[in-house]
Amino acid sequence: MFDVLVYLYENYWRPDACPDHDQLSKKLSAVGFESEEIADALTWLDGLAGAAESHIGTQSELSLRVYSPSEQDHLGLASIAFISFLESAGVLPPAMREIAVDRAMALGGGPVALEDLKIIVLMVFWSLGEEPDALILDELFVDAEDRLIH
Repeated sequence: MFDVLVYLYENYWRPDACPDHDQLSKKLSAVGFESEEIADALTWLDGLAGAAESHIGTQSELSLRVYSPSEQDHLGLASIAFISFLESAGVLPPAMREIAVDRAMALGGGPVALEDLKIIVLMVFWSLGEEPDALILDELFVDAEDRLIH
């Protein structure tokens, strides 16, 4: 599913640039994705669209996000720490954080792999038509072992 999501991010500027589900499914099949993977991704994207619409609003800068035990178990420590990092860096506002948490919780299994969470965060930006800062984009796409330290 995540390969499909990355493909969509790389090939469509915004969700509204994507063709309808039937045509998109055909295009994704034509480039080699499996039907089940496509269906999972499209279902997940429908949930993303719904979450983006329902989490409009602002939260106080003084508010504190407390993760429930089920969220802690499902997200895992690494994912929660990464979300906190993005928040503290000022690039993931509370409303976007909630969308990311919602979509991560929609995944089966757990805990959510950090690489999968990064794609989820990227897709949240994409779904809202926002481009993440270049340094954050690097953090979302480049593996730590591939980074060059100067």
